[in-house]
Amino acid sequence: MIDWKKVALFAGGTLFGTAGVKILSSSDAKKAYTHCVAAVLRGKDCVMKTVDTVQENCEDILSDARSINEDREIKKTEAEFSDVADDVEFEYDDYPEQEDEDAGLSS
Repeated sequence: MIDWKKVALFAGGTLFGTAGVKILSSSDAKKAYTHCVAAVLRGKDCVMKTVDTVQENCEDILSDARSINEDREIKKTEAEFSDVADDVEFEYDDYPEQEDEDAGLSS
């Protein structure tokens, strides 16, 4: 026995597919596709401009952050050296023999 329901569905699908291909390849359909692609390209351009702006801002932020860290490192190093310099500082009076030698050299 032939299942006419399946045959009808197959015939309908074939007919719809054939008509669909003709509709999709028509000049009106091509014009619609062209407009859709143009809209997508405009959207892409807008998104890329936004991405470029965000990327530039991120580069500025990164540069500023590096500068801040360099300044902090310099201050830390200066503080360490000033502590060492305070420990190493001495009074010239602590070395009287040096004064005598200096006095003899200038005469």
